[in-house]
Amino acid sequence: MIYFDVTKSAQAGHRSGLMRVNECLRAALGAAATEVIWDDALREYPTGDRVKPAPGDWFLSAELATDAERPGLQEFLQSKQLRSAAIFHDAIPLKFPDITWPQSVARHPAYMKQLAARDHVWAVSAASRTELVEFWQWQGVARTPPVDVLALGADFNAGPRVTARIRPVGAVPQLLCVGILEPRKNQTLLLDAAEKLWAEGRRFQLHLVGRVNPHFGRPIAARIKELQQKYPGLRYHDAADDETVAALYANARASVFPTLAEGCGLPLLESLWQGVPCVCSDLPVLRENAAGGCLPVPVNDVAAWTDALRRVLTEDEFVAQLEREAGSRSLSTWAEAARAVRGALGA
Repeated sequence: MIYFDVTKSAQAGHRSGLMRVNECLRAALGAAATEVIWDDALREYPTGDRVKPAPGDWFLSAELATDAERPGLQEFLQSKQLRSAAIFHDAIPLKFPDITWPQSVARHPAYMKQLAARDHVWAVSAASRTELVEFWQWQGVARTPPVDVLALGADFNAGPRVTARIRPVGAVPQLLCVGILEPRKNQTLLLDAAEKLWAEGRRFQLHLVGRVNPHFGRPIAARIKELQQKYPGLRYHDAADDETVAALYANARASVFPTLAEGCGLPLLESLWQGVPCVCSDLPVLRENAAGGCLPVPVNDVAAWTDALRRVLTEDEFVAQLEREAGSRSLSTWAEAARAVRGALGA
């Protein structure tokens, strides 16, 4: 049995990328997994019954857990009443502390170090795997578990794969950016580029989807409101559900992903699943999945992003070629990710 950690996700009021991974992988594991939470002990969710592990059982967490948040959990796992595995997302709080939640910055080193005590770890990309292994080496951790790369599922909202798109003829082009409003997601650069294009007289809509980061996102939200007074093509959707986002993808000429840092980059994968080309930051982690259907653009280069978006908005054959590439890509699914996990854990 895999005891699947939902301590945070069961109570989360938002759907971050981490929570999305948790939800999708749990659903794909099906009967092979039982949901659990940690309070003073490991308990089944939602019944609250205390878990009595059997030989061969596993505890699997895709959440970020430290002793400060879950007193006693590490001691319980080290008692080896069952084996433990984890999914590692990224080292962003260490690399970008000035634009990361203060709580995340404080807890992340301990979290990454505690992962070395697990029996198996997956990283969500080759880049994040390197970050974790190099952190352990830097910390002088002697004993470390195997770390594999887990290809995340691209299948969005359990919808079918789109291999050929039919976009409305003559409609105003739409661009779609999905992600929490915060400096790391870099919507400010996107707004700068879009403003230049609107000032040129380009007709298009830019749809932004995502909640506002309460620590860092308010200036971006204020900028959106300011620009909406001048450019009616700018649309903001706060915390849209999957059905709304799917409808936005269906009408999008391209998705745009100007992020500064990612563990994997689910919006890129989910865009490709729906046959929608993605204009993305030229980051090593995104290059792992950007071979076909994507237009990588230098990070934080407003002029380059303005040129790239202008090309996507005006060159029909170029966009059609990107759509063909997106539709023909081999993309992983959550079912395949779950099979990889079950195979490694013998479950």
